[in-house]
Amino acid sequence: MNRTRTSLLALVVALAGALAACSGSGSGDPETISIATGGTSGTYYPLGGGMAQIFTDEVVNATAESTGASVVNMQLIKDGDVDLAFVQSDIADYASKGVMMFEEGGAIENVQAVASLYNETIQIVVPESSDIRSVEDLAGKKVSIGEPGSGTEANARQILEIHGMSEDDLGQVQRLGFGDSTSYIQDGTLDAAFVTAGTPTSAVSELAATKGVRIVGMTDENIEALIEKYPYYAAQTVEGGTYAGFDETVNTVAVKAQLVVRSELSEDLVYRLTKALFENLDAMAAVHAKASEIALEKALEGVSLTVHPGAAKYFEEAGVQ
Repeated sequence: MNRTRTSLLALVVALAGALAACSGSGSGDPETISIATGGTSGTYYPLGGGMAQIFTDEVVNATAESTGASVVNMQLIKDGDVDLAFVQSDIADYASKGVMMFEEGGAIENVQAVASLYNETIQIVVPESSDIRSVEDLAGKKVSIGEPGSGTEANARQILEIHGMSEDDLGQVQRLGFGDSTSYIQDGTLDAAFVTAGTPTSAVSELAATKGVRIVGMTDENIEALIEKYPYYAAQTVEGGTYAGFDETVNTVAVKAQLVVRSELSEDLVYRLTKALFENLDAMAAVHAKASEIALEKALEGVSLTVHPGAAKYFEEAGVQ
């Protein structure tokens, strides 16, 4: 090989190395990462869009995908169709153990945690004029319990159970996303809907601005019973003023929203993604108010999954345990 060809080869190798360094990802990492979120009327979707923009600006090209939310997102991770996903903490736990809605398909083994994000409140939404004042009052009513296989559906069933009820006690069961649920309440097709999401939830806010809403609370006794049986729940309040025209503070429960990742992604890439997220929380909060609850010191609260080595490296450096 002559000197000119040797020099050209060296230049090509050097350029390839420089490009790899710029990408910051391992050899098996995708050039564009996809983030599974939820429906466009929920909280995951706008936050996923903000996160994708941060990742694109700081680390690697990223896109946010609208999905059926938690349960669907875990399957997308399993199949390698997305790289990161928003998921409820209870659903993440079910998936890792292969129980509940994941029993038939078995445990999802290629999912790891990036971080816990914020509380997701279980809201039972009714129109302001409704005579529904308790969970028991849902008997015989037309109720949406969430999309099929969703985290909301699982929450609804468990809350009905703790009140000595089941779907059979409801007059008519619908399985709808947040946007359709509130639209059907608006036109009188539905009496109530379960909504598990960060508050304020955009679909509920839109309903409050037109028809008016109330959130149906739970008694302290039933909240304690639910937490005792399903420890991933936590007591939560929906403060008065969260939605226009609704000034009452009600007691309910919440789960944690978490960000999870395909375990196949490299340590270096996930480290950089985690760092970019937590160093740009102001930008996230500008997208949705719920992001103001994301805090580095709370990043590992309620996490039952194994933390991805890249995220673990960042948290160790930041002194988070």
